[in-house]
Amino acid sequence: MSLILNLIYLGAMVLFSPWLAWRVACQKKNRQGFGQKFLGLVPQRCGDRRCLWFHAVSVGEVKLLGPVIERLAQRSPDLEIVISSTTQSGRALAAELYPDHLTFYSPLDFSWAINRAFKRIRPVAIVLAELELWPNLIALASKRAIDVCVINGRLSEKSARGYRRFSFLVGPMFRKLAWVGAQSQHYADRFVRNGCDRSRVSVTGSVKFDGVETDRKNPTTRRLATVARQAGINQKCFTFIAGSTQFEEDLMAAEAWQTAVKSNSRLRLILVPRHPARVGKLTESLDTIGVPWQLRSSITETSQVTNVARGNTAAKVLIVDGIGELSHWWGIADCGFVGGSMGTRGGQSMIEPAGFGVPVCFGPNTSNFTDTVDQLIDNEAAEVVHDGKQLLAFMQWAIQMPHLCAAMGQRAQKVVGRNEGAADRTVTGILRTVGNPNDLIGDDPSSRTHHAA
Repeated sequence: MSLILNLIYLGAMVLFSPWLAWRVACQKKNRQGFGQKFLGLVPQRCGDRRCLWFHAVSVGEVKLLGPVIERLAQRSPDLEIVISSTTQSGRALAAELYPDHLTFYSPLDFSWAINRAFKRIRPVAIVLAELELWPNLIALASKRAIDVCVINGRLSEKSARGYRRFSFLVGPMFRKLAWVGAQSQHYADRFVRNGCDRSRVSVTGSVKFDGVETDRKNPTTRRLATVARQAGINQKCFTFIAGSTQFEEDLMAAEAWQTAVKSNSRLRLILVPRHPARVGKLTESLDTIGVPWQLRSSITETSQVTNVARGNTAAKVLIVDGIGELSHWWGIADCGFVGGSMGTRGGQSMIEPAGFGVPVCFGPNTSNFTDTVDQLIDNEAAEVVHDGKQLLAFMQWAIQMPHLCAAMGQRAQKVVGRNEGAADRTVTGILRTVGNPNDLIGDDPSSRTHHAA
């Protein structure tokens, strides 16, 4: 099977080679980590400590590992932890957030790359954040008696149906999983229907609720508030953040702000695009529709405060053109919009703004966060908008009814508080799976699982 998969992967690479070459040459992507990705030349791990290999695809998954890694270090300090990521941004953030741990690019699912990485890392288990299943990875791990766990697991109905169409290939992958910590019962049931042993699936909740910041006076948010003041955004303003946005959502938020600011001069907009690489295209579009802007990268804590944009005295839209800051920018928001929810992406996390008590709206397509959205909507702690007109209406309501707006944010923060504890349940599941009996005092019996065969 590995040989067949290798040939399929190589064929796909040849087929898409013009596109891959264009990404490397023009977008400057996929240039780093060639040896690690294609040959499995990850760093050689020294020592004989038992090792857990955590894999997180990109920035979001890298960040959610924090509470789990912290609690693992407390409960089982004898375990060594290494962290891989697929994307360049994820790899950079992993190195920044976890400087005490070995970090590297994850090898692609070629058998030679996976086998070489196993020899160099020598893990007792691989812990996959949310869901990143590859046939060679799981099959070769099983042959080496390396447990494969999924934490913060989520599996949408659409994805579950897609997997079942190829059950001959993916069914064995699900059956080989040693343990799955699912975010909700709905997700847990889908894992089971796709082949997981029910005794190896637990409902832990979402780790993202544990890792979320709730104090607006934390050092990073205070530093960003200083940056915002240099862009003319202070405590007297009413600040609306559109975060993790796709291109059309950026423009939709900018056009809504352009209309709303005419009657509410205190209104300020901060755009945090999901992909900073397209900021150039965004600024060109904003120039076309007459929206003044300023890049966050042009501002330091010592910059002069100015509201002059392109020679005109006016409020400017602040565009955050970096990676990894959004979670703390939410701490200065009065209200906001969570992107990735108007198209087919399935939404981005609305948990981070909720932690700060920020009332938010989002589009109707939030399949990645179904249970979180249900809780927020059921508690009147968020609102769904379907187009630019409804986004404008929400923006205007928020600034015209600040007390109602703040009350919505308080309800959102309470939802976060009720969901804490997933990281502890996740750590308990991992330790039981890898056969580490030392630190199981006070664990949740409902999370007990059988060790993988």
